[in-house]
Amino acid sequence: MKYIYSLLIVFFAVFIWSAINPFDYFTWFLEIVPALIGVGILSFTYRRFRFTNLVYFLILIHSVILMAGGHYTYAEVPLFDSLADVLNHTRNNYDKVGHFAQGFIPALIIREIVIRQDVINGAKWRSFIIVCICLAISAAYEFIEWFVAIQSGEDAESFLGTQGYIWDTQSDMLFATMGAISALVLLSNLHNRQLKSII
Repeated sequence: MKYIYSLLIVFFAVFIWSAINPFDYFTWFLEIVPALIGVGILSFTYRRFRFTNLVYFLILIHSVILMAGGHYTYAEVPLFDSLADVLNHTRNNYDKVGHFAQGFIPALIIREIVIRQDVINGAKWRSFIIVCICLAISAAYEFIEWFVAIQSGEDAESFLGTQGYIWDTQSDMLFATMGAISALVLLSNLHNRQLKSII
């Protein structure tokens, strides 16, 4: 329980920082609301379904990425402006970090659920379906961005963060897919060891 409390302290510390004088509050709210919804769901389900420490840590990392993007907007994160100058890029690529995480972290969340609930038989099918679900989540998020842009017009430009790149939507989904595959390749063994302690 101390581990969860420590993660929550970090979460709310970053949340408070993120809320202080962000680029604009409309964009901030749009970017951080998934993190708030996630914490609400995890709090509500904690007694019935506790995830491994690895998954909780990854959820915190994803939340921090969202809150930093909300504070600065994804196109204006200072570190990635500096990286763009050093690497001679024409855009701030922090949004790609966010979309990579959008595949990486959900892949482990979904993996834990399907293993513990015995939803899918066979490791290969499980991995394939997890990647497909992560791609579906990424596509659904692009639909939400599109809908918000239509409803709010120019006010959603910071939320979309396309920076004039016409293939931004497709590349966002590609990065989420790569994130999901990377998570399964890099962390499945560690995840399995933590799962053995709670199954």
